[in-house]
Amino acid sequence: MAPDGNAAAMRPVVIVGAGPVGLCAAIDLAQQGVPVLLVTDNDTMPTGSRAVCYAKRSLEILDRLGVGDACVQKGLAWETGRVYLEDRQVYAFHLQPEPDHERPAFVNLQQFYLERFLLERAQALPNLEIRWGHRVIALQNAESGVTLEIDAAAGPYRLDTAWLIACDGAHSTVRRLIGAQMRGSELRDRFLVADVVIDTDFPAERRFWFDPPFHPGRSALLHKQPDGVWRVELQLGLEASPAEEMQPEKLIPLIRTMFGVQGQCELKWVGIYTIANRRLERFRHGRILFAGDSAHQVSPFGARGFNAGVQDTDNLAWKLGLVLAGRAPQSLLDSYSEERVEAADENLASDRGTIEFIAPGSSASRAFRDAVLSLAPEYGFARRIVNSGRLSSPCRYGNALDTPDTDNFFSSLAPGAPVDDAPVRATGADSWFLRHTGSRFCGVYFTDGGMSKEIAANFRKLCADPIPVALLIVVPSGGARQAVPAGWTVLEDAQDLLRQRYDGSPGTFYLLRPDQYVAARWRRFDLAQVRAAVVRASGNPPVKGRTA
Repeated sequence: MAPDGNAAAMRPVVIVGAGPVGLCAAIDLAQQGVPVLLVTDNDTMPTGSRAVCYAKRSLEILDRLGVGDACVQKGLAWETGRVYLEDRQVYAFHLQPEPDHERPAFVNLQQFYLERFLLERAQALPNLEIRWGHRVIALQNAESGVTLEIDAAAGPYRLDTAWLIACDGAHSTVRRLIGAQMRGSELRDRFLVADVVIDTDFPAERRFWFDPPFHPGRSALLHKQPDGVWRVELQLGLEASPAEEMQPEKLIPLIRTMFGVQGQCELKWVGIYTIANRRLERFRHGRILFAGDSAHQVSPFGARGFNAGVQDTDNLAWKLGLVLAGRAPQSLLDSYSEERVEAADENLASDRGTIEFIAPGSSASRAFRDAVLSLAPEYGFARRIVNSGRLSSPCRYGNALDTPDTDNFFSSLAPGAPVDDAPVRATGADSWFLRHTGSRFCGVYFTDGGMSKEIAANFRKLCADPIPVALLIVVPSGGARQAVPAGWTVLEDAQDLLRQRYDGSPGTFYLLRPDQYVAARWRRFDLAQVRAAVVRASGNPPVKGRTA
């Protein structure tokens, strides 16, 4: 077996799979200075749009990885969804809970565009190597690392790595090779997905039909994408013939009726899928870490597939970076599994409710569904029960990494919650709060009148600790910037929304994790308490989570 000619020693991290989840993991680690090798059995990037809906939280993560702007500029932002029963609108909903966030509730973008942006970013990083057409055929998962056997056009070779991240999708080779089993089920139904180009003035919004006239007895979903392309998803039923349903002479007339137009209709891509609802028991197996579809699988209704996957890597990369740097114990990675299993279970539960509502498994379930839909146009309580896909939202964690509140707060941004955005001004320029957080532990200090010499001295100690904490000083709009000693990052609360969302009275201090989650908060800064919270959030001493 030929050796790996590009490495004289064990690789710190090897990632299997060059889809968006694998690329996000690779970029995140490489940005921390970790050398990363990504291998994929694909020779090129796949075609077809596949994932199309990117949630606000995912866009914020993509911002940190350097591709958020490209995705938003190319994509189509939307926040309105409409639900129909036959040809009647049951209700409409709006997803952005409050204004003045940089990113919209959702952006629609074909996956191949996202992969292109991620690949360009990956190729710009000097410590990130991608090998195309390299297929994993065997592996050994030892206590000290993982040994991979790779088959490539130039011949087979062996590859040693300290840590392996499996991002190789629903049919994961890594998962199969170690004998890890998914727990869950597949839906007793088939769905057709198609990307079509058709001339219509439909707006960029989500539309979902129960029992529409153009597809009676089934459901249909519609999303607009860039370049005049529309994503159509049609419930088929198990009795349908996939080959027949995919034929243009049958599909195109149905789509024309759906849009109410008779002009040209071009099929760009068509596929059939069966819905899975399952996950691995745990996402860490020794030195192997699973993320994305290799770890958990849900239906496309609610856009929880890619969005959950990129949030997996957001949780994993900073923890693995600390472990590789010798600043955290390996047990910190158990908290990755614990937290993301918690998030997966939340998604799976929502998904099961969606599946049962869209494709009822019994006559009683169908009677309940039909009764809810008939009441929904007039009654708000029924609209809240209608389930055409609970849309992706970030999980709120609750485990041993968090420092529980000891003070009273009126903000819901408690330890374990994802961070909220707000407009700020930095060095005289308009900006956004989340642009200044992430990728490292971050302390946020709210003040009306600068800071004392004692606090400034303690802040300097935090910045010099083994796990350093970057400091952000928040002052009111037009506030006392001059009272803050030079050398600190000062954010002017442009519309006083940051204080409102964080309940940031003067003296309040938040500790944020590198993945933009709240680790702890206090009404008054105390150096010992903050240091203890950093130690706890980084798994020192070892985290005792629920995952073995």
